[in-house]
Amino acid sequence: MEKIASFTVNHLTLLRGIYVSRRDVTASGDVVTTFDIRMTEPNRQPALSGEALHAIEHLAATFLRNHPQWKERIIYWGPMGCRTGNYLLVNGELSSKDVLPLMRETFAFIADFEGDIPGATARDCGNYTYMNLAEAKAEARRYLSEVLECITPQQLVYPE
Repeated sequence: MEKIASFTVNHLTLLRGIYVSRRDVTASGDVVTTFDIRMTEPNRQPALSGEALHAIEHLAATFLRNHPQWKERIIYWGPMGCRTGNYLLVNGELSSKDVLPLMRETFAFIADFEGDIPGATARDCGNYTYMNLAEAKAEARRYLSEVLECITPQQLVYPE
């Protein structure tokens, strides 16, 4: 079997950042851009806890799908199985720089969130007790301050 593209990225040198993972063209000709929202350095920093990542998923997905300028273009937000970040799928041929302001807004929203996590009920979620809001907020604040607010060009393009 052919190795898929995401398994060809050198995770030994990958930094925290925002990367274009792939671009796909649908049957109708629309371009869908998949972003790698990398919150920890793979194999060098601890992975995010499942509880924090699940809370981040609920908060980010809700924020993005309600964003006044972006909601019509958001296709998907979800966690990576390795728990080092998330995937964001957006309609359109976009660059990492294009979504950087949106990611700053998203992670600020999560870092400052107060109240009940949207969709965190037995009716709305298959594992609603598996969330940690305090940890999600701390991870969002760390990513925002250490990466998104001071991002470098190296953190916007996959390493060779």
